[in-house]
Amino acid sequence: MKEQKRTLKNEKSGGEMPVLRHFSKTDIRYWDRVLFHDGFTRDGKRREVPDWSVRIQHKGKREAFPLRTANRAAAAAKARDIYLCLIANGWAITLDRFKPKPSAEEEPTKTNCTVGEFLSEIKAKADGDPRTIEGYCKMFRKIVADIGGIEGDAKKFDYRKGGYHEWLGRVHNVKLDAITPEKVQKWKREFLAKAGSNAMALRRARVSVNSVMRQAKSLFSPKITRHIQIQLPAPLPFSGIEFEPRQSLKYRSVFDVEDLIQKANKELPQKHPELYKIFLLAVAVGLRKKEIDLLEWDAFRWDSGLIRVEPTQYFHPKSEDSIGDIQVDTELLAIFRGYRARASGRFVIESTRAPKPDVVYYHYRCQHHFEFLTEWLRKKGVRTHKPLHTLRKEFGSLINGAHGIHAASRALRHADIRVTNEYYTDSRARATPGIGHLLKPANVTPILAQNEPDRKARHGRIA
Repeated sequence: MKEQKRTLKNEKSGGEMPVLRHFSKTDIRYWDRVLFHDGFTRDGKRREVPDWSVRIQHKGKREAFPLRTANRAAAAAKARDIYLCLIANGWAITLDRFKPKPSAEEEPTKTNCTVGEFLSEIKAKADGDPRTIEGYCKMFRKIVADIGGIEGDAKKFDYRKGGYHEWLGRVHNVKLDAITPEKVQKWKREFLAKAGSNAMALRRARVSVNSVMRQAKSLFSPKITRHIQIQLPAPLPFSGIEFEPRQSLKYRSVFDVEDLIQKANKELPQKHPELYKIFLLAVAVGLRKKEIDLLEWDAFRWDSGLIRVEPTQYFHPKSEDSIGDIQVDTELLAIFRGYRARASGRFVIESTRAPKPDVVYYHYRCQHHFEFLTEWLRKKGVRTHKPLHTLRKEFGSLINGAHGIHAASRALRHADIRVTNEYYTDSRARATPGIGHLLKPANVTPILAQNEPDRKARHGRIA
């Protein structure tokens, strides 16, 4: 039977949408045909919001309902539910349930806001670790500053004379809807272009641009924005922006860890005991920088031969998976027993700086020790971007070589074994095809002798 169709005029767009007559209003497919995007006018331009809306008419009254989802199927299902509620309960109950009027105490939705207002709202109302959210904000401010040509190499780090606050004010005064996907795409291409034709520089640039975008884009995720009272721009700044191809970041060891340990044993214990303790906790226990910084003596389980990483008054682990016990060598425990007998406080690493657990930036009470150890490690051949973290990767590689990838993942306290495999372990086993016996001097020498005249001729040594 030929389907009969009618049309329903979309008042916002002025267009017409086909609606199949035989779908009843209790069928989701009916509502799928009548959804529309609401919009608003700003600076003389019509803009649509990403979420769907629906208009429903009943008993001479017509009302529009925002469905608060950009998923069409979910929006159609919600529209059908609103209609069924309307038929069963009438307008008063339906409006109260699906379109309640804001109370006098509720904060009105802000429009035409600035980057500063957006970030302040996020930090005030979003769930999550404040330090993590501040990191996201920092990356978004970088993109905004680059797009707006807000130079800040000198002022950005001038905290004493007000240069930083001046730079921050200029960034925060940028309108949020001025950061469009087109501008973000242009920023990304210019960021990569700075690497030039150098393959290694381009590789690093791709890793960096992906990291910056991933963190900045997280600010606009539903998990972060669901509680804020701000009308987000449409489209969102990172809508349609693709990440660069993922670069392999698998760890490759560039130094002899056993030789490094021997040098540390010789040079650090007497002159730099705190550096030596940090070195051992990184390379022999695999602790993270923050874990070392705030490690307390109570974490040592001397009789069980392990160190326990758990929440304390000053320390909260990176994630719940980071909580755990790490088995350690008896020799290492003996070294730390000696340090424990001479300890002057609760923390394993001595420092004159107090911990600051309430700040939203990353504060290390042992920062001066970390800087000196980093300098020492680089002099000894550990010339990576983060030498201290490289020691943790060496720890994971040693566990992997001795006991396998699963044991390494548990010792590193990773939530996913893929993280261990992709970033933290360098396999010590080197596989070969096993044909070396065919390349013995007795077999290869005649071939080399035959090729010798040709080789000399190519280098101009014979006429």
